[in-house]
Formats: sequence, structure tokens, C-alpha cells
Amino acid sequence: MAENDDTDYEAKIDYLQKWFEDNKKLPKKVDRLLLKRFYQCMYENVEDAQKLIEINYLIRNSYPHIFLKRDPNDASSRQTFEYADMVPLPGLTKEKYKITFFRLNDPDPKKMNHTEDTKGYIMVTDCRFCSPDLVNDDSLSEGEVQIFDMTGFSLKHAARFSMSSLRIYMKFLHQAFPVRIKCIHMINCPPYLDRLISVVRPFISKEVFKLIYFHTASIDTLYEHVPRELLPDEYGGSAGKLSDLKAQFMQVMSDKRDYLMDPNYWKVESS
Repeated sequence: MAENDDTDYEAKIDYLQKWFEDNKKLPKKVDRLLLKRFYQCMYENVEDAQKLIEINYLIRNSYPHIFLKRDPNDASSRQTFEYADMVPLPGLTKEKYKITFFRLNDPDPKKMNHTEDTKGYIMVTDCRFCSPDLVNDDSLSEGEVQIFDMTGFSLKHAARFSMSSLRIYMKFLHQAFPVRIKCIHMINCPPYLDRLISVVRPFISKEVFKLIYFHTASIDTLYEHVPRELLPDEYGGSAGKLSDLKAQFMQVMSDKRDYLMDPNYWKVESS
């Protein structure tokens, strides 16, 4: 990016930050890197970024039990992060996409609390969006790739879905997410996949459903879409053990605890 372009870019972010801080419909503070993600997500259109920001915080404050009342270190969050892995992977694809990996660490359906798990995932994303995508590089990812390992996921897990929490999550993903979802890969899909899809299909827009790839035969088909070297060791990659990558990110979340819990960054004061 040329120096003049860089100066103009930062000036636009300065403008957005002042607009944010003066807007009574928004919290008092915003992380600057998160603000840049809103701007980039809307293809550097200021007005569209403003609309996305207002929708984002409107949804957050409409459902405080998921978006506001939270602590990454409390008992319910610890249970979520113990039984489920939600890990942003290091590096970017050649298209500059960031990969987030999901799987069950413990297949016991009784460990699942869908509302608390949804809250945990939102904390993961909020933590990631205020953190650099690459070490020693301030460039932002151009989109998000999600990989779900379905190993151990059963119809008993699906029976524990909270329809209200699922509806809120999909609404947030469709209308307010500050990055562009590029594709979603479901790997190690079970033979009863059709029954699982029938549960969640009513909540997924046609646009998002088109982004989902189901890998039923072999993980090899995943390598056609995602660079193998960016995947955890257990999945044929060389990014490191998933348990180690998770431990590193959990430390980042712990370090960001005050930010995640500070109402000045998230809560809109009633007028």
C-alpha cells in the first residue's frame, strides 16, 4: 500500500472511530483493529461499515445472555472449552483467508450446553478480531474459512440444540459478522448427515448454505480447498498439534478477559 493510500486509510478509520464514539446507539469504546475489520468487510465503504456496526451492536444488546454476560474463565465457559475445541489456526491461505477449526474434544452429549457453547464461540471470535492475523504483520485477512470435524457428533448432540440460540447465532452470522465467511467445511461427516442437516437447514440462508462443503468419504478432499500445511498435525498438516494451538489461544483469551468483559466495549447505555 502506498504511503498516501495508507494515510487515507487511517484517516477513514479515524473518522469511523469518532463517529462510533459520538453515536449514542453504540458503546463508549471500540477496539481499533475490530473497527478496521468492519471497514474491510464492507469493501472499505464507510456508510456500509457504519450500518454493519450498528446492526452488530443492536443484536449484541438484544441478547445480553449470549453477548454481554460472559467470562471466559467461569465454570460454564471452562466446560465449553474443555469438551469443544474452537481454535483459530496460525497463518493465512494464499487468498489471505483465516482458518478456524472446530471439533468435539469429548463426545459425551451431556457435556453440551448449546447456549453456553454459542457464548463461548462469540468470545473466541471477539478475541480473534482484536488480535493480529499474522505475527509481525498488520495486514488483515480477506475472509474466514471454518472447518468442523464431525467425529463424535451424534443425533443426541443435535437433540440438545437450543433453537432460540441457533436462531440468534445464525442471525448474527448472516447480518452482523465483521468478516466475510468464504466457506465452511464439514469433515468426517456421519452417515446420518441428512438428519442433522434437516435440524439446522431452516436457520441457514441459501447464501450461507451454498458455502458449505460436506466431506463424506475422505479428508483428502479437504486438501483441494485448504492448504495442507496450515492444518493441525493430526489432520495431515504441519501447523502443530491442535492441543498446543488451543492452549496458546486459550492463553490469549485469558489475557483478553478484561476486554471481553468490559461493558464499555459492548454495552449500549439506554437513553
